[in-house]
Amino acid sequence: MAPKILSPFISPLPLPLPHHLTSLRSRVFTIHKSPPRPILCKSTPPHRPLVSPPELAGPESDGTGAASPTRGDNFLLRQRSIEATRLAMKEVKLQDAKKKKKREKLPKASSAVTSCYGCGAPLQTSEIDAPGYIDPDTYQLKKKHHQLRTVLCRRCRLLSHGHMITAVGGNGGYSGGKQFVSAEELRDKLSHLRREKALIIKLVDIVDFNGSFLSRVRDLVGANPIILVVTKVDLLPKGSDLNCIGDWIVEATTKKKLNVLSVHLTSSKSLIGIAGVISEIQREKKGRDVYILGAANVGKSAFISALLRLMAEKDPIAAAATRYKPVESAVPGTTLGPIQIEAFPGGGKLYDTPGVHLHHRQAAIVHAEDLPALAPQNRLRGQTFPVTSSVESSCLNGFSVFWGGLVRIDILKVLPETNLTFYGPRGLQIHMVSTAKADSFYQENLGALLTPPTGKDTACDWKGLETERQLLIKFEDTDRPACDVAISGLGWICVEPVKKSLANPELAFQETARELHFSVHVPRPVEIFVRTPMPVGKAGAEWYQYQELTEKEEEVRPKWNF
Repeated sequence: MAPKILSPFISPLPLPLPHHLTSLRSRVFTIHKSPPRPILCKSTPPHRPLVSPPELAGPESDGTGAASPTRGDNFLLRQRSIEATRLAMKEVKLQDAKKKKKREKLPKASSAVTSCYGCGAPLQTSEIDAPGYIDPDTYQLKKKHHQLRTVLCRRCRLLSHGHMITAVGGNGGYSGGKQFVSAEELRDKLSHLRREKALIIKLVDIVDFNGSFLSRVRDLVGANPIILVVTKVDLLPKGSDLNCIGDWIVEATTKKKLNVLSVHLTSSKSLIGIAGVISEIQREKKGRDVYILGAANVGKSAFISALLRLMAEKDPIAAAATRYKPVESAVPGTTLGPIQIEAFPGGGKLYDTPGVHLHHRQAAIVHAEDLPALAPQNRLRGQTFPVTSSVESSCLNGFSVFWGGLVRIDILKVLPETNLTFYGPRGLQIHMVSTAKADSFYQENLGALLTPPTGKDTACDWKGLETERQLLIKFEDTDRPACDVAISGLGWICVEPVKKSLANPELAFQETARELHFSVHVPRPVEIFVRTPMPVGKAGAEWYQYQELTEKEEEVRPKWNF
């Protein structure tokens, strides 16, 4: 009988073999020195040999034979590698999450809490004096019928009926309380804009151009494009040439080095320039959200109302949005949260934002009852004060001019024909007294003849005109005003070295020192701006000089529209 040849996959029996089979055994195992090709499947692997032949068990062998890694070992090794990679990725994600948390962007508007459509404050039923309060029964009824977005809070209803209710602490003479919102909180609600892809409509009040401009607007909006909208141009003095005004605004804006797409002169009351803004928005929106941004009480809500009113003539979506539009009020801080308005078809929403409260404006320090006195309701009419024309030059010095109870100008050194013209609210009366009697005159008449502040009780808490600024105004041309002295939040004073109607042809101006000296007193921390004169009235068009621009300057300079 022929001897059986043992298979290399079956362990040899531990019985002694005949001598003539020993060589056969070695030959049989030598044929299979290389391991069989592994079968890549999910089935159970074949049994390993119980005894490893000495020929295959080399001193450093790890890839063949019984001592080589099995598929199970390779699987475990692979799993450990995957687990190590997973832990490493988890650590990287954890670090990224910590970095992202630092720059976590704020939500545009909370969808979990419904807000008042008039002011943007979250609706609540617990504190009656706080913004956003509505009656609990009304809240439950509207909530049941899914109509909370149509609710106007108690404060907005009072504001719409003429009540002056300040809700921002530190403004309107109030230090604030738990029912007040801080100016910092309102500013924080705008901080996400610099990380959004949005179109910014920045509003500026023409009456308070410097005070309401938001010079650090880039801190809020980042690199987003800006359309500059100048409001209340209908308040400019009669006969003002808007071509001159537009060029003056563009020149002032260019000096601030902002990337402004265009400038629009508008009036929310008469709808002047609103159509041009709509066309610009539709051209530049490109699917982005549109945010209305500006200082407190600059006219954002009135502008949105005019915008929707004009858009509603052709767009049913805008027509529906006019039913629930933001509340308009003379109180700074009427809007307390972002108000989302469905105004555009095909993507992109319109947002009314809380006004940026600027501490350097008059509205931040006067009592709430005096706020309407700071907002001109009719066309500005310059109140001219020729210092004098019938006395000697030495008598011009030593007089003080009071603009209500908010501004005092001491005239230190001027020409005999110097003229001051005040542009601001008509309710603020102007009085001139001797500088020697100015202090006593102010103390005796504050709250009565000199208002605001209005009333003796309010005048007792008034801190007075604590800030004094010395002005040395130099001029070259006697045929045009030397400058404007703008008071933040109030208006401006046009300083004319020589009033044409008072000019003395015999006066040799070549020999006269071309300097004017004033001392201006205002409440702290109201700011005073000295700027190039704004060309208002018929006379403005006569003396205004357009800037000569190169072709490159003309190309990059923003265009103005009205």
